[in-house]
Amino acid sequence: MPVIECDVDDARERLADAGATITEGSSEHERWRAERGDAVAVAYDDKVVVQGKQPQDIEAVLRDEGGHAYAYFDGASRGNPGPAAVGWVIVTSDGIAAEGGERIGRATNNQAEYAALTRALEAARDYGFDTVEVKGDSQLIVKQVTGAWNANDPDLREHRIRVRELLDAFDEWSIDHVPREVNERADELANEALDDG
Repeated sequence: MPVIECDVDDARERLADAGATITEGSSEHERWRAERGDAVAVAYDDKVVVQGKQPQDIEAVLRDEGGHAYAYFDGASRGNPGPAAVGWVIVTSDGIAAEGGERIGRATNNQAEYAALTRALEAARDYGFDTVEVKGDSQLIVKQVTGAWNANDPDLREHRIRVRELLDAFDEWSIDHVPREVNERADELANEALDDG
């Protein structure tokens, strides 16, 4: 459960500007509550406590991170195509900033890999990072994104275009293939999401 020390009046205004639903606190200690996406924020005198399935939906608005992040991604499909899920992790010098895993319906493994990469980049963008180093264990995705290999499949071509749009929003970026063991947490999140389904 993330705790953000901040000016809670400023935090309330930023969340309202981002489209969050703001309500009064439910106890004498709570200043206000906010809901945005799959997250809930509870404000106290000098801090905001974030709860919910996707705390980054609120954290991304309140944290002034900037700086550099590492984004790990992995997609999983059982059946190829079949039930599919994604896992992603955003890491900074302070540790894990955000992570997530979710089912995405029916997809091939390569479609799931692209969906995972997209989620990771969206999270890094939402957190306001200026630069990102992307790591994944899918050589095909890395080679297609860098332009070393063509994306002949029309669906994968569309995914690649979206990924490049997201990458181009960063001041600097790189994407590298890493062994599966380096990408273990993203892999775990994708498979846990599939198992939970």
